[in-house]
Amino acid sequence: MGIAEWPGKASAYVKECGRVLKVTKKPTMTEFQTIVKVSAAGMLLIGAVGFLIQMVKVLLL
Repeated sequence: MGIAEWPGKASAYVKECGRVLKVTKKPTMTEFQTIVKVSAAGMLLIGAVGFLIQMVKVLLL
């Protein structure tokens, strides 16, 4: 990728960002609460799996 290509790629990136911002909307409170709950559940699940793997490793070694 040469330096001459950067202005064109930067311009295309800015246009794409503008297009994405036009399509997006602010979530309602219900949507936001659902996103927070699902994210928290995912973090807890991943943490629990990691904890269990660590416990098995400690008990076996």
